[in-house]
Amino acid sequence: MKATGGNGVSGWVKTARQEETGLLFCGGDWRLAALAELDAVLLDGLARLGGEPPPKVRVVLDKLDALDTAGAWLIVRTIRALESAGSAVELVDAQPLHAELIERIQGIEPQPTKVPPEHHPITRFVLQLGETTIDVIQESGRFLSFAGAVTLAFLRQIVSPGRIRPTAIVHHIQETGVNAIPIVAMMAFLIGVVLAYQGADQLRQFGAELFTVNLLAVATLRELGVMLTAVMVAGRSGSAFTAQIGTMKVNEELDAMEVIGLDRLDVLVTPRIIALLVALPLLTFLANIMALVGGGLVVVFALDIPLVLFLRQLRDAVGVDLFIAGMIKAPVFAILIASIGCYMGLKVEGDAESVGRLTTQSVVAGIFVVIIVNAAFSILFATFGL
Repeated sequence: MKATGGNGVSGWVKTARQEETGLLFCGGDWRLAALAELDAVLLDGLARLGGEPPPKVRVVLDKLDALDTAGAWLIVRTIRALESAGSAVELVDAQPLHAELIERIQGIEPQPTKVPPEHHPITRFVLQLGETTIDVIQESGRFLSFAGAVTLAFLRQIVSPGRIRPTAIVHHIQETGVNAIPIVAMMAFLIGVVLAYQGADQLRQFGAELFTVNLLAVATLRELGVMLTAVMVAGRSGSAFTAQIGTMKVNEELDAMEVIGLDRLDVLVTPRIIALLVALPLLTFLANIMALVGGGLVVVFALDIPLVLFLRQLRDAVGVDLFIAGMIKAPVFAILIASIGCYMGLKVEGDAESVGRLTTQSVVAGIFVVIIVNAAFSILFATFGL
């Protein structure tokens, strides 16, 4: 019985029986190429020994021409199967190298597959929560290290202004600021309309429709204007930063930059952060104005409040401290959004799938951090009575 592999490699198996002793002759080429066919032939040969396995089996290897680890494993597996059936197995006439290889394979005990223990759902939840917490702590440490490197890059640029790249900064201001004006203006205008309608509907129950102006001004200038603009920018520009830098990394452009002596932080990160530091406060100011315009139209035309009265009430409701309390958040949000977007882009490894996954993570992380920091600002302002 012969077995021939796909490249012509062949091996054979013969069987015989002498009273209480079975003979298993293995010869030819026992290498990986013919392993599948040899396995079938070997099983057929064992079946030809007939009936119950003989008490003693001799495996004769004097005709074995070539043997590799895969062939030795097949012989060892056969020996173990015969021994499990109660036969005493003896290797006969094996070449020294073949015998040594078989002996080495016999010394490797198969390890049973470990079945993971079944955990109670509550235990599994606690374990997953712990793993997530550890991942968040480790990721936060890596991000802080990145933030430190970016801070050093800014300090180097202050000491050596020649490292600053004005062209890149202007380009990113256009991409993150100028090109975002239509969507931010429309979003803010509609938010103002909705806020004025809902506020007026509630205040009408108390005959205080005029205070819709106060509600609109405080909510817009202090919270909603800057936060919704930051969320919009995080989804639009933060994701773009990650996708752009990640694609460059996949295409090995970052490696090429390092080869020619360019600092990736100076070229890719700091221009984006500076651009967003300029663009986000301006977009926030625009969003505040558009929200007040949208709400003002509702107040004037839906509530029949004169424009002069609206402006007077708006002047009384809005102070410089209220305006500054909202605007001071914008640079902080800009730094966080740009840093997270660039950090996620530099984390991309390998392929386009990684770019997509980390772009999604960038948007989620950016929006989450904006909301958390905005809540922290609210607590801080309340503590100081602002």
